[in-house]
Order: sequence, then structure tokens, then C-alpha cells
Amino acid sequence: MLSGLALFTGGTQAPFPDIALAVNALADGLTCILLLRLGARFSSPRAGLGAALVWAIAPFSVTFAIGGLETSVYVMLLITTISAYLENRLILTALTAALAMLTRPDALILLGPLALDIVLQATGWGKFIKLPLHTEKAVQKPSYWTTALVFAIPLVAWIAFSTLYFGSPLPHSMAAKAVAYYLPADSAFIRLLQHYSIPFMGNQTFGAWWIGVGMLLCPFLFIIGGLQVLKSEPHAWPFLVYPWLYFAVFAIANPLIFRWYLTPPLPFYMLTILVGADRLLTAIFSPESAGDISLASPRRRWMQHLTAITAVILLPLALISQDWVARPDHGLSRPAPGMAWYQLELLYRQAADSLAPELGALDSPATLAAGDVGVLGFYTPTRILDTVGLNSPQSTRYYPLDERYYAINYAIPPDLILDQHPDYIVILEVYGRNGLLPDARFQQAYELIEKIPTDIYGSEGMLIFKKKPGS
Repeated sequence: MLSGLALFTGGTQAPFPDIALAVNALADGLTCILLLRLGARFSSPRAGLGAALVWAIAPFSVTFAIGGLETSVYVMLLITTISAYLENRLILTALTAALAMLTRPDALILLGPLALDIVLQATGWGKFIKLPLHTEKAVQKPSYWTTALVFAIPLVAWIAFSTLYFGSPLPHSMAAKAVAYYLPADSAFIRLLQHYSIPFMGNQTFGAWWIGVGMLLCPFLFIIGGLQVLKSEPHAWPFLVYPWLYFAVFAIANPLIFRWYLTPPLPFYMLTILVGADRLLTAIFSPESAGDISLASPRRRWMQHLTAITAVILLPLALISQDWVARPDHGLSRPAPGMAWYQLELLYRQAADSLAPELGALDSPATLAAGDVGVLGFYTPTRILDTVGLNSPQSTRYYPLDERYYAINYAIPPDLILDQHPDYIVILEVYGRNGLLPDARFQQAYELIEKIPTDIYGSEGMLIFKKKPGS
């Protein structure tokens, strides 16, 4: 997408970060609009408004939007898919579902239940399900085959192209991530459990103990909200099961949970929780619960609206805004979420600038090895050896690595460097602490030319090495 837009904005000199920001801003804006629509569809406009406003400033959306990741577009495609389906717009459903699948394969976690619901309606099996899956809002059968075709065409086109061009339709990064990191067996489960306990980041206001409260409160409100969602829109059950299927799939697979992995289920989860809070407060203030009929008055209704607005809109906004800082301590000086931390990227930019004079004087491009390659790849003219293997397939054969090499969840295999013999290496010290740096062969072949001070990830600096002449 960015490459296509660059054709109209400068080609290889296009302002890619600005293009990414504009695309992500539009995607997040559309997500907010769709959350509003879904809230109204679930008979809780307040919850829709609360979810939309929260998503507009949520660190888990803003951070990766300004960071140039695909997360905003991916979430927008997921929300658009479920919204279009609930409106019986099956062609749009199929198209955005295919695009979501092409953006990230884990879209199957939502598309699987959605496809099941379609099959139930197409085959008539839906009538045997206790939930009244469809009444007057039933999906129109004439669109089924067309829907399947619209879904299949982009996927088949990509599979054909990527197999011819890349050799495989699957991103190489999937295989690399599966073997490069060393993690405890319950690492993903614990991280997800914490995340699902604090969707509105209440721990930043109330402290760590709020995580324990959230473990009980959030599922409780989700259940209440889920019942309301099903009552308003019976075949929205894929919307409700998606966050929990996502939890289960990632907990079982146990990958390294990068922060952007935590984002996709959030708008689904947040909206349902807010629907639950709205429904609970409505029940508490209903005339039937008033006891004294005098309490079922305009004053009571006014109290209900005020309380609901506070709990469903103002409180979530107040909680999630606590992560924002008016003036970050690094990088740009405008307000931003504290989560939008990119000190590591600034250090890599410093390393790139430090190497620039030397790299510019070379007669031919050098090869630079690194564990985090984005900034170095963008700001240097070198060939990049990605030691994780996300972009360099040759790296993956050196994993899995013996656990003794790991000081944290990632370590560089010494044999990778010694076999590929890059001209330069830029790494955090902790990546090579137990393996690469003490290796006598490495010490003989490379010299340290600069150490940039940092303690990121418990590291003792960012190290820049150069291959010794004749090595």
C-alpha cells in the first residue's frame, strides 16, 4: 500500500512515515465511526460513543499508528468485516475479510466463526441452534456463491503472485518468529491475562492491584454486555467469541507477545464491556428496581443518564488518558502516549549517523548485521543481515539456539555471524552477552569501534563492531 501511494508522492523519495501516518489516521477514524454504529446496533449508543472516543486516544491504537505499523489498517478491516456482516452486506464482508486475511493470517480467528455462521444460515442448520441466530435479519442466500468468489479472488491472486515472486505465499517472518525467541511456557498466557484485566489501563491510575480487580470485573461486564449484544443482534456471536479465541490461540502458541499483538481484540472487548456497564446501570436505575414509585421520576432518569455517561464515557476516557504525556522525555515535543516510546529507534538512528561517513566512503555496499533492522535499513545504504531472520532467510537455520546463550528472550547465534561474516554489526550488548561477545572467534575477527550508552533491556550499551582487515 505504501509503495503504491509512493508512486504519486515522490517514488523512492516519498515521505513514507507521513504516508503511513495519514493512512493509519484514516483507518483509525473509520474504526471509531464503526464502533459508534455497532454501539447503536447493540442498543447501547452510549457504549458506542464511549468505545469510539476511547479508541481515538487509546495508546494501543495511537502508538502503532504513529509508529507506521499495519495495526490500524488491520483492526479497521476486522471491524469493517463484522459490521458489514451484521448489516447483511456480504460482498463488502467478503472483500474486507480477504484483505484482513492478507494483512495478517491471524484474521482467521475472527473469520472462522464468521464463516461458520454463514454456513449455518446457508445450510439451514441455524434453526437447530438454541440461539435465535437469524430472524427477520437473515442473510440473503442468493449472495453466498458470489460472496465466496469475492473472498477467494484476492487470496488466490496473492497466493499465485507471492509463490512466483517470493517462493512461498506465507511470510517468512512467521517461521522465523517461531524459533528465534526463548520464552517460558506460560509467558504469553500471563501477558494476555494481565492485558485483558486492564483494557482501559486502570492500573496507571489505581496501581497494580487494579489488575486483580479487572480479572473479575471485566469478564463480568463482558458477560452482561454479551447477553445484551446477542439480544439485539443474535448473529453477532462471532464478535463476542473473537477476543477469547484470540486469547486462547496466542496463549497456546506462546509467541513473544509484542505490544502490537495486544491491539486487535481490544475494540471488540472494550465495546462489549461498555455495553455491559451501560446495561447494568440501566437495570439498577430502572423503575422496577426503584421500590418507591416516587423514585421512578425525571430526577431518577436524570441520575441514570448522568451516572451512565460518567461510567461508560467519561471514566474510561479519564483512565486511558493517564498514559498520555504532554511533553515526552525523548524525540518529538508534542503530546503522545507514554507507550509510544521509541528511544531504541533513536539509538539506532544515532548508530546509523555514526556509521554514515564510513559507509559513504566505501566503493561497494557493505553488509550490516543487526537484531533490530528497521532504522538501520532505512537510514543506511548497506545490505542488511537480519539476525532474527525476519528478512534474512539464511538466519533461521541457526535457530533454535541453546538456552545458555540467552540473557533475555533473544540472543544472536555466534555461528551466524562467523559464517555470514558481515562487515559491520550493531547490537544491544545483551543480545550477545552469553554467546557472541565471549566467543574467541568473534573477538579475533571483529573490533569494537563505538559504544553508545544505554541500559535498554538491561543492556550495557549499544555496540558497533567492524570486521578486522583480512578476517
